[in-house]
Amino acid sequence: MTTKTPLRLPSLKLVGIAVVAGIIAGAAAVYISETGSGNGGADMAAGDCNATREIATRIKPLLKGEVAAMVAADEPKLMTSVAFNDPAGKPMTLDQFAGKTVLLNIWATWCFPCREEMPALNTLEKQLGSDKFQVVPVNIDTGDDEKPKTFFSETGVDALNLYRDNTIGVFNGLKKQGLAFGLPVTLLIDQKGCLISSMNGPAAWDSEDAKALIKAAVGI
Repeated sequence: MTTKTPLRLPSLKLVGIAVVAGIIAGAAAVYISETGSGNGGADMAAGDCNATREIATRIKPLLKGEVAAMVAADEPKLMTSVAFNDPAGKPMTLDQFAGKTVLLNIWATWCFPCREEMPALNTLEKQLGSDKFQVVPVNIDTGDDEKPKTFFSETGVDALNLYRDNTIGVFNGLKKQGLAFGLPVTLLIDQKGCLISSMNGPAAWDSEDAKALIKAAVGI
């Protein structure tokens, strides 16, 4: 592990904290939804995701141990319209990661389990990041970029880019689809932008269980 405190997740305590954090985030997301700023909608073109069913089936035996909370998608759907800002603050969508398998992680600095798993995600990116796979963490703190940037600096997170959505619209959109009810939220998305599996709550992403899952999803 890259954190000072050993991370053996998912644990009941941290998952509980994640659900509480999700209630807070959910309240903000409902408010944003009412003002029309949700931006996490799926394209819902299931026909484009037929091949993803094979990937979802392939990874099911690997959803155990440290990634046991990950759930394979029964009906994979296209997620390319999920929107947030790039590290330069410019709007982008998941469509811009076409050709890569993506581990999309929605997090906030005020979410304790999010903070705990971020160094593990950093390690996962260092070990498996390539032209075929990328960890994409999207921070949903309100306000400017100061807090998430400081957190990255203080914890030595140096392999991850900082993507942002300070409107919490991305969480709001995923919540509408039943994919988000607490933080952190993690989606595994294939190279065509189709949802393979999803998880609410933390995981030890630098564990052997996690790496086996990612390798199977990518096909390496």
